[in-house]
Amino acid sequence: MNLLLFTDSDRLGENRITVQDHRLQHLLQVHRAKVGDQVRVGELGGLMGEGHILELSDKRAVLALALSLHPPAKLPLSLIIALPRPKMLRRILRSMAEFGAAELHLINSYRVEKSYWQTPVLQAATIHEYLLQGLAQSRDTMLPQIHCHPRFKPFVEDLLPAMTEDRCALLAHPGDYPPCPREVRGETVVVIGPEGGFIPYEVEKLQEAGCEAVSLGPRILRVENALTSLLGRLF
Repeated sequence: MNLLLFTDSDRLGENRITVQDHRLQHLLQVHRAKVGDQVRVGELGGLMGEGHILELSDKRAVLALALSLHPPAKLPLSLIIALPRPKMLRRILRSMAEFGAAELHLINSYRVEKSYWQTPVLQAATIHEYLLQGLAQSRDTMLPQIHCHPRFKPFVEDLLPAMTEDRCALLAHPGDYPPCPREVRGETVVVIGPEGGFIPYEVEKLQEAGCEAVSLGPRILRVENALTSLLGRLF
């Protein structure tokens, strides 16, 4: 935890907060903090700065706030990813929050198992928790937007064309396609398929909606590794 995130419910007053949950345990067990120490803090959706520990016990910590720093700017990036298996989804949620992507659209695909849409990981509270972990790691306070689209065709026909208009829209897909560009500028849309890739019909529909198919090379990557590779190239 590189940033202690707090919300309005943690406030004791205008410039003080108290923490009593896993954040307290992290202060005690990982930071080995003591009264008088300074720790990095940030208000969810707001400013960041320093927290001066005024009180610390196994019951609670009280910190005085000095907030003056704005969070880092989000990447001008909209991610569209075919819903992965739950274990991988957890890692992707953390990673996209760490990288600073502005939004994530989880979509259906022929190769997405129906059971994936029933996973508890898609519950709002669980998504929120994994995003917070990513923000705390990367020192950010602004949550990305998460959208779920259980039906493929309505998404690509009704929503995607407006998303790709006047943007660089890339479909990372195995095959004989031009190499993925590097260091793009401006608003960007990136589409990543499921394990095994999109089926030809889906590739065609995505291209019709304005996406350009690109290659990451001859190797077939896992979804999470494809995401990391793409972000490293593009930004």
